[in-house]
Amino acid sequence: MKYVLAIYSDENLQARKSEAEQAELMQAYFAFTKEIEDAGVLVAGEALHPTTTATTVRLRNGKTMTTDGPFAETKECLGGFYMLECKDLDEAIRWAAKIPTALDGSIEVRPVVDFSQAAGA
Repeated sequence: MKYVLAIYSDENLQARKSEAEQAELMQAYFAFTKEIEDAGVLVAGEALHPTTTATTVRLRNGKTMTTDGPFAETKECLGGFYMLECKDLDEAIRWAAKIPTALDGSIEVRPVVDFSQAAGA
């Protein structure tokens, strides 16, 4: 089953880290990514630009409305994700616990819907 491991962190906390701390964090991410690639569970993964670059889109009364930034005020923001192919939730949780941001942020683990099963394909 595929699981998305959504990475949430406090952007302000990350911005206050020194260049050395940021470099150390990136090295930890590169090592984690290599580990999941080597294990054969990585399906996809991407980092996102900060929420200051986001645009939220809503459709109201037939009109498209856009707002700069994320849709809700929150301390922790989505910073990126991994999609893994795991045998079960327990395995996905074990991988999520290894993501560097789990130390000072949070990792949401969510199964991906397989519509091919629902469509009878």
